Amino acid sequence: MQSLAVVILNWNGQHLLERFLPSVVSHSGDAVIYVADNASDDDSIGFLEREYPTIRVLRNPVNGGFASGYNMALQGVEESVYCLLNSDVEVTPGWLDPVRELLENHPEIGVVQPKIKDLLRPGYFEYAGAAGGFLDLFGYPFCRGRIFQSLEQDRGQYDDTREIFWATGACMFIRKSVFRDLQGFDADYFAHQEEVDLCWRAQNKGYKVYYCGKSEIYHLGGSTLSNMNPRKTYLNFRNSLFSITKNLPRKKAFPIILARLLLDGVAALRFLLQWKGRHTWAILRAHASYYRQFPRMIRKREKVHFVQKYHAATSIVWSYYVNQVKDFNNLVKD
Repeated sequence: MQSLAVVILNWNGQHLLERFLPSVVSHSGDAVIYVADNASDDDSIGFLEREYPTIRVLRNPVNGGFASGYNMALQGVEESVYCLLNSDVEVTPGWLDPVRELLENHPEIGVVQPKIKDLLRPGYFEYAGAAGGFLDLFGYPFCRGRIFQSLEQDRGQYDDTREIFWATGACMFIRKSVFRDLQGFDADYFAHQEEVDLCWRAQNKGYKVYYCGKSEIYHLGGSTLSNMNPRKTYLNFRNSLFSITKNLPRKKAFPIILARLLLDGVAALRFLLQWKGRHTWAILRAHASYYRQFPRMIRKREKVHFVQKYHAATSIVWSYYVNQVKDFNNLVKD
């Protein structure tokens, strides 16, 4: 059986560790539990040393966000499978077993995510990853069980195990060998959508990304940035453009980038008409940052053979806002 490390990234989250560590400790069997601390200035480390002396603490010298935070911490983790777990997640009995079995039986799979449900509304999927992530024709991310702000009720419709395009950073299982082959997350993302980029790069190298519906966890969500925080709007819009630039062949990338810039402009105007000017400004800042870093992203491009895996041959924006499609199964026909 492969060794497994559950690695929880923490920044000033003592209150979350107090609330959510008990379920992780109780239900993680022989997995080694780590807390990677991003230079917290609360009493997180003191709390861990007093209450959970068997948990291994990895101390990052600075707060590098999600991307650099994990990159620094995982240098010191040698288990063969990493489970990158948010600090605001409640796990369930047996949650690790189906994922371990999947990875042991399918060496071609490099990344796995479980079913993510809403801790505050346990009958519904949760925003951060739901039942696995996909991209639309223009590179906008969405999930089985969550399209934009619409969350589906869990009626057993996604209890399967299947290939997806991206796995959520709220709970991502990744082989150590794959993480190191990819040289970890792109630190230029800081936070948000770095998991999309990582999964995209993994597939460009021939690894598969899977969803395992037999494993189930509950995510509080919004503990770092809420879904409608302008900072998150900025990072999501900018980082999505980064991923398209880096991971698609040139003849595919540039038409999509041009279309995205126009569609992002429409989104900015929509926010403005809704009196959400801070989000409009966030999109404008995201584009400005993208233009500044465009040469840097171009240098990161590798020669890739991209296989079309979006699973949505249309725009998710059009389907959602014009055709009023709210459920994944009404959007995508496998």
